[in-house]
Amino acid sequence: MSGRSAGGGGEHPNGCRRSAGGLTREERVMARKYGKKASKKVKRAMHERKRGTLKSGRSGKKVKSRKQAIAIGLSEARREGAKVPKKKSGGRKKRSGGRKKASKKK
Repeated sequence: MSGRSAGGGGEHPNGCRRSAGGLTREERVMARKYGKKASKKVKRAMHERKRGTLKSGRSGKKVKSRKQAIAIGLSEARREGAKVPKKKSGGRKKRSGGRKKASKKK
């Protein structure tokens, strides 16, 4: 007797049932957020960052941040028409808090 369960063969290690196609029902219904071209661009940018050859667009400075490398890869993919979700329009976060100005007394 082998180490498999007697449940019927279509069982995945995490307990969900898999069809003959190899995908769960959820995986078949949901579409990819990012295209294959986008993931290739990000992968290339990450490799360049590791080697120390990835440069920032305008300033030409060396990129050290992992997040910045991902952003560069995604923007390159976006430029070439790959399937990439739209940017969040927020940009930089505004700082809340800080000092309050004292009101003038009359």
